[in-house]
Amino acid sequence: MWDWLIDSWEWVAAFFSAIDWAMLGVWSLTGCLLIVGTLGAIVPFLPAVIHTLLRPDAGVSWTGFAILGLLVVIAYVFDFVSGALGARWFGASRWGMLGVILGGIVGMFLGIIGLLIGPLVGGFAFEMLFAKQDTKTAARSTWGTIVGTGVGLVARVVVSLAMLIVFFVDALGG
Repeated sequence: MWDWLIDSWEWVAAFFSAIDWAMLGVWSLTGCLLIVGTLGAIVPFLPAVIHTLLRPDAGVSWTGFAILGLLVVIAYVFDFVSGALGARWFGASRWGMLGVILGGIVGMFLGIIGLLIGPLVGGFAFEMLFAKQDTKTAARSTWGTIVGTGVGLVARVVVSLAMLIVFFVDALGG
């Protein structure tokens, strides 16, 4: 009477025993880290490094790491320069641009919120303190920082997608 159930369980057991759990686990971890890396673009190298350490036979080559490294540098340049250029476009002085860059550097050590607020505070403060601008002019250049940072974020997402392509082409193609 219950033979069909026992036969069904044997089929399920055979199915799951045929799965390479180590490979599935490594690819699941790699996929999750790629998603986190793409969304936050915070640790773009981490998925490739962990995947290569756990699956050296299907890891990323030195050429792939070099390309990923170059893309990381490009992404960080976009981060730092985009806010300053946006501020400049909206009339910031050299002091304001310096404040945006220094605010971004200080903000790096304060997490995501620091990365977002640091350039704004730095640009506004430098415009007020060193460039001796009025509040309206300093606020306009701060708005430029927001616009520039938004453009930089879009560029960073594009670079992150390029990093995903490099990873998959290198890890699956090589």
